[in-house]
Amino acid sequence: MSSNGGSGHESDETTSFVLQPPNPVAVHTQVVPSDQVAPPQQAVPPQEPGTGRLIASRYRLLSKLGHGGMGTVWRAKDETVDREVAVKEPRVPDTLPERERANAFERMRREARAAARLDHPAVVNVHDVAVVDGQPWIVMELVHGRSLGDALQEGTLDAREAARVGLEVLGALEAAHAAGILHRDVKPDNVLLGRHGRVVLTDFGIAQIEGETNLTDTGGFVGSPEYIAPERVLGQRPGPSSDLWSLGVVLYAATEGVSPFRRSNTPATLQSVLNGTPAPPTSASGPLASVITGLLHKDPAHRPNAAQVRALLEETANPPTPVPTQAVQVVAPGGGGGRRTWLAFGAGVVVAAVLAGASAFVVVADPFGGSGGLPDGWKTHHVRDVAATLATPASYRPEVPDRKSDETHWVRYSDPSGAIRITLGLEKKSEDTSGDIKGSSAAQMYADNDKFRESGEYDLNMPANPKTDPKPTTYKGKQAGENTVVYQTDDSQDPLPREVRVFYYKTSAGDLYRLTVSYPGKGDFTDRGREVAQAAITNLDVDKL
Repeated sequence: MSSNGGSGHESDETTSFVLQPPNPVAVHTQVVPSDQVAPPQQAVPPQEPGTGRLIASRYRLLSKLGHGGMGTVWRAKDETVDREVAVKEPRVPDTLPERERANAFERMRREARAAARLDHPAVVNVHDVAVVDGQPWIVMELVHGRSLGDALQEGTLDAREAARVGLEVLGALEAAHAAGILHRDVKPDNVLLGRHGRVVLTDFGIAQIEGETNLTDTGGFVGSPEYIAPERVLGQRPGPSSDLWSLGVVLYAATEGVSPFRRSNTPATLQSVLNGTPAPPTSASGPLASVITGLLHKDPAHRPNAAQVRALLEETANPPTPVPTQAVQVVAPGGGGGRRTWLAFGAGVVVAAVLAGASAFVVVADPFGGSGGLPDGWKTHHVRDVAATLATPASYRPEVPDRKSDETHWVRYSDPSGAIRITLGLEKKSEDTSGDIKGSSAAQMYADNDKFRESGEYDLNMPANPKTDPKPTTYKGKQAGENTVVYQTDDSQDPLPREVRVFYYKTSAGDLYRLTVSYPGKGDFTDRGREVAQAAITNLDVDKL
């Protein structure tokens, strides 16, 4: 780059890449009569240093598009064929050791080689590599648009759009993996959203090409910490599933608006990647939620492969058209032509008719139904203070707090022996001054799971670090959470096995319900306790969803 910033110069012979101001011009003072003073001219905005420079005798730099740790991207004009292109200028500090500078330049050469080997509409086209003073300037197609990272600053994507973007990135990765290339830096900032719905995966600067030497420094790694797969953090050999992990994190961030592993510093972020369990996605559901959850499995052997990911993303991006409701006429013989009953049903409903004599029996099975109603010997209790209806065995005895001295909202029912206890609690968002209520039911479940694993907060006799099994679930079609806790009481004289099942549901108003059923972990009451827990959860009915 010329020392005066390149304006008006047509060569690249200098070895300095430090931008310098133009040479000073001598100023002469002269008294000019007032009637000869020229009218003032409008100020011309200053150009960025380097604007107008000609690279490799054909690429004219026009304006900066952006910059990162490895280089600056310019909008430029290819004067040979008269088209606009993007040119990536290497940016490597002169203070870096020579070995690291050489590595940085080699990564840029690899970026060009890796992208140029791929023929896919979702991979940016590389037109040329112009070597200037031994440093590679990558000439690429100019994609008009913005990055997914920029788009997510304004809001999240809906499930269908996220799946569409995911399909395009997946296609680019499949093409790369088929060519023996791992991208290793899939993140929102490297996904461009172009015109006419085009999606492009860029920046193969740290791609690993099969058979080439690893440029990573000993004991280190390259890439964005919150998007790096666990096996790469551990220094294990990555594979295509490592890129798919990163795609799962991108899809999570695109739908939830937050990276699931980002923490305040790099060590904490990497620790979260290795050991943290993100809250299940709440904006994504169905096949897309399955994709995200599957791709974020710590063990790469348990992640879905590209074909499985594609099938689920296509199901989300192009959901099947609902089958219209149909009417079926069932006629019972006898009685003047019979009695006609009209049943309306949609796809998935099974209708069985058994005609015997003058009777017709029609059974309609609802695929979205629950357990089939309240068990025998149970009754329901509507508790106004908890704003919900709780189902319990009829013999269970109630316990409620003293409303004058206890401002919490809860109710408890216990069987006559005291072995099984059902407790329903409500935390109102309007009363949550300490911010204890988390963003979703699943997020609350995981937060509570961390707490009682450290201190055993669910029961006075629960020791720290019990065995737990948190998992997301649904309640009336909405997101919910559930955890099963198995522990031994810490009573020094008579420790007893206990089991607790906890159900979480957060309403649209932000109020949090916890339904907790506690029972013996072994013995005659264990199976009965599990039956009670399942029935209580199934028949819970909150006043306002």
